[in-house]
Amino acid sequence: MTPAAPNRLLALLFLIGVIGGGIAPSTAQPTRLSAESEVSMVTILPGDPVYSMFGHSALRVHDPALNVDRLYNYGTFDFGDPFFIPKFAYGHLRYFLSVVPYPAALRAYEQQRRPVIEQTLNLTRAQRTALFRYLQVNARPENRYYQYVFFFDNCSTRVRDALEQALGDAVQFSDRPHPDATFRHLLDPYAANLPLVDLSFDLALGMPSDRRPTPREAHFLPEYLFAAFEHATVQHSDTTRALVARTDTVRWIEGYSSTPTAFDWPRAAGWLLLVLTLGWTGWQATTGHRPGTYGDALLLAGIGCTGLLACFLWFVATYEVTEYNWNLLWAWPTHLIAAAVLLWRPSAYGLRAYFAVTAVGTLIVAAGWMGWPQDLHAAVFPVVLAVGVRTGWRAVRQAPILGVRHDS
Repeated sequence: MTPAAPNRLLALLFLIGVIGGGIAPSTAQPTRLSAESEVSMVTILPGDPVYSMFGHSALRVHDPALNVDRLYNYGTFDFGDPFFIPKFAYGHLRYFLSVVPYPAALRAYEQQRRPVIEQTLNLTRAQRTALFRYLQVNARPENRYYQYVFFFDNCSTRVRDALEQALGDAVQFSDRPHPDATFRHLLDPYAANLPLVDLSFDLALGMPSDRRPTPREAHFLPEYLFAAFEHATVQHSDTTRALVARTDTVRWIEGYSSTPTAFDWPRAAGWLLLVLTLGWTGWQATTGHRPGTYGDALLLAGIGCTGLLACFLWFVATYEVTEYNWNLLWAWPTHLIAAAVLLWRPSAYGLRAYFAVTAVGTLIVAAGWMGWPQDLHAAVFPVVLAVGVRTGWRAVRQAPILGVRHDS
């Protein structure tokens, strides 16, 4: 997907994968394609930047007789909108269909070092014209906007929908390929070189992401839409033919790898935190020091903020896939309150009981880690253990004298 202003794109945009880009729709309005025309689906493979991690799908209309060569792109958004970030957080994402000259788009993807593959569609002249007219109407200012929904209504699914809207029952998609993975696991290969993005996915997405999509639902990924086109058919009068007439690699990048991997530093950081926590707690236990405040308050505040974000995405934002988030088993928003109390009134009544409940809760979460209905990220497991160790230690050694503060 191509951003309208890539130099201003924030890493926050990567969190559920919502990126696009483009140029204003063309004003030229031929109404009938010639016999020399071709319509194809163009698949742009993933790139290195976060905004291009899933790849992109678009439709190309090429008619040399009419001097038409356009790329119709459903992945365009206005990043210059001053309220873009609040809208993104809330889930109100307005994308639109833009039209860009195909040669210009091809040069841009080449500069991004992203391979481009084109599937020329096996359509009659009447079918090509019907699809072209549909795209023209859809690109009008009053029609081009739509509410972007990452898994179910995005720049790839809109390409499929355009064919079905323009051609009706003449085009048929089969049940191939059938994804043998959940929504969450389908995203994993694309985040293999972006460990923080992968962690963000697992923290933000709830149980709806842990079911297996149907073959049609998997079309939200350009890779699966590409494969679905290879297995689709189109009706020509009384003859059924393959939807794709030919597949061409338009641009290939030497040394390109679609599944690069990177060091999983969030998981390493989680285990380092646990090791430091055990060492810190062991030192306090062997030297007779009581628990300090600042370190534990920082740990609890971080966990509490994670829980607060999960609650926002579940109860406030409009994303359905962030509902029923089992990360709230360990990321309690109330930890923010506990952190504040620990800093200002470390011996407050009830704080020791809260730590005891937290320690027991984290122990239960850790013991059932592999059995929870939602796939929790591996980097979180040592963090849960660290919280259990510290809150358990505080429940045992919390300073009992009101108003006394001990730091280490």
